[in-house]
Amino acid sequence: MSSRTFVIGDIHGCSATLRRLVDARLRPASGDRICLLGDLIDRGPDSRGVLDYIFELRERGLQVTSVRGNHEEMFLQAGDDHFYQSLWNANGGQPTLESFQADGPGDIPRPYRDFLESLPLYILLDDFVVVHAGLNFATPYPFEDTSAMLWTRSGYVDRQRIGGRRLICGHTPVSRAMLEDSLKYNKIMLDNGCVFGGLPEMGSLAALELGSMNVYYQENIDR
Repeated sequence: MSSRTFVIGDIHGCSATLRRLVDARLRPASGDRICLLGDLIDRGPDSRGVLDYIFELRERGLQVTSVRGNHEEMFLQAGDDHFYQSLWNANGGQPTLESFQADGPGDIPRPYRDFLESLPLYILLDDFVVVHAGLNFATPYPFEDTSAMLWTRSGYVDRQRIGGRRLICGHTPVSRAMLEDSLKYNKIMLDNGCVFGGLPEMGSLAALELGSMNVYYQENIDR
């Protein structure tokens, strides 16, 4: 069987949901690849568990990569910048600290910080750009606008400027219907608001297999 590539949307500290999605639904084999869309941490109850599970998957021999999301960026900046400390705390940073039994960002063990610092802003695949939020095509060099890659809500994509590729993004929560509709367009949106419950067609962790373009959902089991 040929290898597969899965892209998984924003996890936000929902480790049990991620584990169930991967182990019970995706069931990756040796040679398969998993790309994560960032926002691994914050809001949900077990950010440490998410990172530990990523390390576990790598120890199993699976190729697991992630781009940096705006929540990783806020965390990394929070140790040195009072603005980012307030911003991070206002956007779900406290549950991350609690998952590490830490008083502040500087108390989180170095291996986890090193991993988050190592995350690239984008990943180039043959037919897709994997990036957390999107790209700024109003600038001459879209890959140089780091803020847009972390924060933009723009849906505009100029495929000619990125080698004919389409974007696969998280960041903006969408319903299942909107997610599946986006598969037809140049910006595929894979954040089904896993950490947000009680909204129609929301509250699941979504994964897209790029060969078949099949979407897999796992309803949040961390709440």
